[in-house]
Formats: sequence, C-alpha cells, structure tokens
Amino acid sequence: MSLSLKQLTLYLTLLGIGGGAGVLGSRYLMAEQQVASSPQAVPAVLQPLPPRSSIPAPDANVNFIAQAVELVGPAVVRIDSARKLSSKDVPEPFKNPFFRRFFGNETPPPEQRVERGTGSGFIISSDGRLITNAHVIAGADNVKVTLKDGRTFSGRVVGVDSVTDVAVVKIEAKNLPTVRLGTAQKLIPGEWAIAIGNPLGLDNTVTVGIISALDRSSSQVGVPEKRVSFIQTDAAINPGNSGGPLLNAKGEVIGINTAIRAGAQGLGFAIPIETAQRIANQLFTKGRVEHPYLGIKMVTLTPDLRKELNEDKSFGVKVTRDTGVVIVSVAKNSPAAQAGFQPGDVIEKVAGKPIKSAAEVQQQVEVSTVGANLDVEVSRQGNRQRLQVRPGAFPTESSEE
Repeated sequence: MSLSLKQLTLYLTLLGIGGGAGVLGSRYLMAEQQVASSPQAVPAVLQPLPPRSSIPAPDANVNFIAQAVELVGPAVVRIDSARKLSSKDVPEPFKNPFFRRFFGNETPPPEQRVERGTGSGFIISSDGRLITNAHVIAGADNVKVTLKDGRTFSGRVVGVDSVTDVAVVKIEAKNLPTVRLGTAQKLIPGEWAIAIGNPLGLDNTVTVGIISALDRSSSQVGVPEKRVSFIQTDAAINPGNSGGPLLNAKGEVIGINTAIRAGAQGLGFAIPIETAQRIANQLFTKGRVEHPYLGIKMVTLTPDLRKELNEDKSFGVKVTRDTGVVIVSVAKNSPAAQAGFQPGDVIEKVAGKPIKSAAEVQQQVEVSTVGANLDVEVSRQGNRQRLQVRPGAFPTESSEE
C-alpha cells in the first residue's frame, strides 16, 4: 500500500487531534487494530511500538517501594497450618449422625475433620528461623512453609506466646534469604509503611501506606488480653497478612502485621519489631516467655472518671487528681500487694520514667525482669511514696497487670 503526500498529511492531521499526548496513544491503538484486521503492511509512521517487556525500564521507575520489596520479598514466606478438630471443637448438633447422613457418607466424622489456616512470616536467620503470629499457628499439628521461589519445607513450631501474639518456627535449610531488622522506636506518624504478605491466599502481595499512629493500646485495637502497644498503619492488611513484615522506606522490618479492626477500612495494626525480637529470642532460647506481672488493675484518669470513682462508695478512696494512672484494685498475694500498693494510689513514675497513661505503665512493666527490683513512685492522698516491687511471672489465665 502506498500513500500520496497529500493523503499522508491528511492522515497524520487526523491522528494529531487531541494534543501531543494523544498522538502516541492513538497511533499505537490504531496500529494494533490495523494489524489485527489486515495482513497488509502498515506505513512506517504507524508501526506498533515494541512490547513493554522489551523496553528497558529506566532507573527512575524503580522507586523505593520496589527496591524494598526486591530486597525483602524473598525472605517473606507463606505459612499453611492444619490441626485436627477435637470433639470439643465441634458444635454439638453436628455430631448427630443425622447430619452426617444428610451431607453424604463421604463427609468425615466431625472429630476427624481438619481446620486449616494460612498466614505469613519472615526469615530472620539463614539457617531457617522464622517469626510469625501466634494465632497463625496456634494448636497446629502440621506447618508448611513456602518460600517465594516455590520451595516448601516442613516447619517445626519452636514456641508460641499468646500474650504478645508472637510465635517462632524453624525449618531445616541453609543459606536462606533474610530480612533486615529496623527499629520502631523512632517512627513518626506520616512515614511510609510497606506491607508484604499473603492476604486471602494471594501470595506475595505488596501494599503501601503510612504510619498512621503509634502506641495504640491493646484495648484500643480490640484485643485487651494482649500486652502490646501497636503501630497503626493504613497500608492494606487482610486475613492472610498476619505474621508478615511491615517495612519502612529502607526495606527494614519495623513490625509484624497482626490485626485489623472489624467493620473498619484502612485500619491495620502491627507489633513493633523490638517487642517481636525480644519475645522471639526468648522463645528460641527457652521455648517460652515469662512476662513480668505486678497484680494491679489500673485506669488512666480523666475528670469524668475521677468523678465516677468518687461517687462509687465501694471504691472507698477519694481521688484528688484529674490526670495520671490510678490503681483500682490490687490482687491478693500478688507482687504489688507484697510491695504495699493500695487502691487509689496514682502512679507517677516507673523505673524513673514519668507516666501519663496505663499503657505506659504496661510498657515499663513488660520490659522489666521477673524477680528483679522495680522502682515505682506513687502519690497517695497527696503524699509521694516510692515503692519497690519484684514482678512475678504473668499468670496467663489473668488479665491483670
């Protein structure tokens, strides 16, 4: 096919309608359509552009997110767990033979059924040490670990800590890719946050957002039984992300993606990496964790709460302050009781650090040592007192501090 100069000029004029950006797009689209509809040759100016895969991407296209994922991605794993259901796990009506006949003879008895779950984790040592969430592998009889390169390994659960929701797994392998651990202590709201995991079975999914807030208490997150101050992020986190890493812009792990708020969108929470690393070290070393415990129930004071406590005759102590952390009760025979703590005491300092909230008390107690002296300053009816307490081991069946 040949075109006269006049025809070619008219043709290019029609393609140029819509501005410069439209020329390339229209040309490429029309060229593809012509090639698809006609085997005839196309004028050189209308030849389709080469496939994207054959065009080398400039370095500017590889942003910090892609660099972080390339660095850490190979060390992020998928964890598939399975556990056999016991008879107590199965609702009573479904144990009835009638239901088994109704659903077919091929349906296994309830007590023989297997509960399966999928989560994420990441490798912290080249010899196969992994960190994940406790709820990902809790009660699992079998754990399968799948790497990004497709290799699979049988995982051995070394330890689980339900109090912080941290667990560790070991696989038998060498020269594995590992993550780089960063720090969460110096994070600032507004910093970039990158999440990698396997949400809803979609392996190696990357989402990005920011650090939305810091030091969210377990009660704020909706898991009051946990002893963790969470990082809040708006990087999308879904079921299956649990146990995966939350990264900073450098590709360093700053937390473990752990929880989302039911009924909310864009609210995800991660365990700070310092907490996860401290718990993981104890689990790998001892197979268990001893959490320091005082034996007090406490609340952060507000003017309304102060009024409510003073109107409660059963409390029996007059609160004279609107701020601080007031002890509501002291467990019998607890370390706090032995150290002389009393209901109505307002905690001012723990280990020499000023205290403003119950979450801060929890943090300081958590990093103390079981059996070692811990200094606590309290205000008792306006008089400052210094108490020394030796934290005991946290009783897992209790939710007290």
